[in-house]
Amino acid sequence: MGLDVYNQQNAVSDDPYVLILKLYEGLLKFLSMVRAAMQENDIEAKFTYINKSIAIFDELRNVLDFDGGDVSYYLDGLYLYQIETLFSAGIDNNVNSVNQVIKVVQGLIEAWKDETGL
Repeated sequence: MGLDVYNQQNAVSDDPYVLILKLYEGLLKFLSMVRAAMQENDIEAKFTYINKSIAIFDELRNVLDFDGGDVSYYLDGLYLYQIETLFSAGIDNNVNSVNQVIKVVQGLIEAWKDETGL
């Protein structure tokens, strides 16, 4: 219960730019948990954290503003590709693929911070 309240308080923000950054940071956390679960051969945890990561990518896709131009279409394709990569990585137990997704998310965080000044 306490953890849920903590997570809700941390996720709620009046600033949508901060919320996107928190989603990206949450992705990094869950992806590192996917990687750890793979290394420990914990199949249940691996798929739990893959599903949580995919849910965040889905949420990021849901908030894209396609009236804003080409960037939204690029990000939509990028997010979809990361979802596919994670799904395949889970089936194949491919840590390298998870590492690739982590690098993409790290790049997204850097670009987001540069763009928004956060």
